[in-house]
Amino acid sequence: MSIVVIGVNHRTGPLALLERVAVSVESLPKVIASLTSRVNIREAVVLSTCNRTEVYAVAERFHGAYADIRDFFCELGGLSPDELHPHLYSQHDDGAVAHLFDVAAGLDSAVLGETEILGQVRGAWELSQAEGGAKATLNLLFRHAIETGKRARTETAISRSTASVSHAAVEMAIERLGSLEGRRVLVVGAGDMGEGVAVALVAAGAKDITVANRTADRAEQLARRVGGRVVAFNELQTVIGGVDVLLTSTGSGSVLIDHDAVATARVGVDTPLLIVDIAVPRDVDSAVAGLPGVSLLDLDDLRDWAAKGIEKRSVEAESVRVIVSEEVERFTIDVTSRQAAPLVAQLHEHGESIRQGELDRFAARLASLDTTQRAAVEAVTKGIIAKLLHSPSVRLKDNVGTPSGERNAAAVRDLFDLS
Repeated sequence: MSIVVIGVNHRTGPLALLERVAVSVESLPKVIASLTSRVNIREAVVLSTCNRTEVYAVAERFHGAYADIRDFFCELGGLSPDELHPHLYSQHDDGAVAHLFDVAAGLDSAVLGETEILGQVRGAWELSQAEGGAKATLNLLFRHAIETGKRARTETAISRSTASVSHAAVEMAIERLGSLEGRRVLVVGAGDMGEGVAVALVAAGAKDITVANRTADRAEQLARRVGGRVVAFNELQTVIGGVDVLLTSTGSGSVLIDHDAVATARVGVDTPLLIVDIAVPRDVDSAVAGLPGVSLLDLDDLRDWAAKGIEKRSVEAESVRVIVSEEVERFTIDVTSRQAAPLVAQLHEHGESIRQGELDRFAARLASLDTTQRAAVEAVTKGIIAKLLHSPSVRLKDNVGTPSGERNAAAVRDLFDLS
């Protein structure tokens, strides 16, 4: 049994490919059920963000799991294996553990050290846990990953300055325009990313902010927070003609703002329009960039922009890598220690609780037994539990620290519902 990660991210695939393999929050339960139903996959967590779509899995056989997950990506994006293969990466065991810890710590992000990814890792794990995809092994792995991400941000300065994709999007806009003061800004999307954008806008001095979102309540809450106003989602075309900057980050899964809508909105408008689209899939039709007076930036531009700042954080990144290395070792020790003595003790405690529960259930029928008879019942029932648990206990101890030991330990925890 192995822990594996297989995926596509901003380093290995273009934005156009990331869009095709993005997984919406709404479809994640179905995706997790599909993955865990495959013969080579025991557990699965899917992490899909603007920078990556990755599957973390507990695999019965690595090569079989790789084929299953590769086929999943092909089905998801309508891709052939030949189209996908050059962009797909995989790691197993310690490599997979280190990769997840790098991700949680912000080392694998386009914006080095960004903070949003830690919440996304936690959210992916919690959703998979609720759907039955994450069990003993991945629960332990992701618990350690969250701890690693927290250590990286509290013990180093990796997340200071530009610490999120939404913050970076606003900084990139400022670099293009010089300042946001006096600019009319439209924010499309009031989710976590949209909220981050709006808050960063206020910090940058923007005062004229309009918010649009499919759910009006979310738009109103965000507008109140940043002192802005709300526009109905179906009135976007009208509003676009009157703004200087448009930042969009919805999870719609398809183009919301097309060429014709922007062209129509800008009839008679001479002022330039800067559009920053950080959604995956993109919210804005790429053809919009060809319109007079319109500049369109997307995640590819943001990654190029963010790369300039990586050198400034290289010292902090090295400190984080030391933390990741320490945490990978700690996880390995934890996995090993959880395989033998503590697990065997838990198993026997579980058996004893069942034995005692059954005796309590039949207490009335056993009330007439004398002391000798009662002792015999105790001895017989304890003997049955001991004999039933003897073989799995010995197997767990003998195979500790081996792939077989990991597989047996995970199976025992799952079968007997041991934490």
